[in-house]
This record gives sequence, structure tokens and C-alpha cells, in this order.
Amino acid sequence: MSVQEAVFVKIKAELDQANVVLVAVSKTKPNEDILALYQLGQRAFGENYVQELVDKQMVLPKDIQWHFIGHLQSNKVKYIASFVQLIHGVDSLKLLTEINKQAQKAGRVIACLLQIHISTEETKFGMNKKELEDALNASVHLPFISIKGLMGMASFSNDLDQVRNEFKILHHHFQNMQDQFVTPFTILSMGMSGDYQMAIEEGSTMVRIGSLLFGTRNYQIL
Repeated sequence: MSVQEAVFVKIKAELDQANVVLVAVSKTKPNEDILALYQLGQRAFGENYVQELVDKQMVLPKDIQWHFIGHLQSNKVKYIASFVQLIHGVDSLKLLTEINKQAQKAGRVIACLLQIHISTEETKFGMNKKELEDALNASVHLPFISIKGLMGMASFSNDLDQVRNEFKILHHHFQNMQDQFVTPFTILSMGMSGDYQMAIEEGSTMVRIGSLLFGTRNYQIL
């Protein structure tokens, strides 16, 4: 067993004990790296480039659960609508409506997470409180999407108190959403390689881990 595979086994055991779902962030990683974790039992993999996701889905095992975790443009939803397991970063009602449209064409219901802007960084995407409420109210008229919960990205910062506070804010939104709407929201996706343990402490039920599992990113394959 390689060092990276041993790291996966350790992290997976830790998350299983906490009842937290692991999404292995495989963006920019070659198929053989994905297959190595697949052979160890991992099924949920996260990608954030549509074309790369489509290419991988065509050749890798069909029981892989593909998560789209990046910023998704409305005009690219159609390329992944037939197979994507969960779309994490739904950051607008426009995108949610397009997902519903493409899901209907594909003859399936697509699971989604609404992305909330919790970071101090303006470059990160996400809805504010009003946009979240508008999207939830509109979703009852979109029968081909199923909102499963919320997703958010904390600031890239060494200030751990700030990061923890942002996770607390997202968890607060999640609790409010559960109280206000009938639909059972079960997924709170927050936490990555550098902060997933803190995210779990603050209520995360799904983490997106890449560099700890695969090492540093390799953009040369794109």
C-alpha cells in the first residue's frame, strides 16, 4: 500500500467514525490515481471542470458517484445532467432553474446543494440570505431538482477563529433552513484538506478532501 493509500485509509476511518461522507477531490488527477482509491472502496469523487468530468465518467467505473464541486456555468449543465450524483455549488436561482430544465430532458431528478457565501473573499461564489430563501421558495416549482442541503467555503486564512466562525455561520443557516422548510435537508458540505476536522466539529456532514489524498495538484493534464 502506498503512502497516499495509507493516508486515505486513515482519513476514511476517521470520517466513518464521525458519520461524515468523504468526497475525494480528484480534479486534475489522472485516472490511475482515482482507481487506486476506488479499489480501496471510495466511490464519491469531486470534479470542478466539466470537460474533465465528462472525459473521466466515460472511461472510469460506472458505479462512481460523481460530484460537481466547482462553479458551474448554466450553459454547461447539459453535459453532466445525465449522470452527475450531486451538484455542490448552486449559487443562483438561474442555475437552479437550468439544472431543473436539463434534468427533465435527461429524465431524472438531480440532487443539489445551495452554496452560501460565508468567506470574506469576494472571489468565492455563493448566495446571501435573501437569495437562499428565494431559491428555496422557487424550488417547490422545480420538480426535477432535489435540494439536499447547503455548501460553503471558508476563507483561505491562517486565522482559525475566523474560519471557525464562518463554519458556524453556515451551520446556523443550515439549522434555520431545516426549521423553515418541510423538505428534509441532510447534507452540510463544508471543510477541505486544511480545515475538515474543524468543519466536522462545527457540524459538517460531508467534506471535500483533495491534496491530503492525492498530493499537490497537477494542472499539466488539463
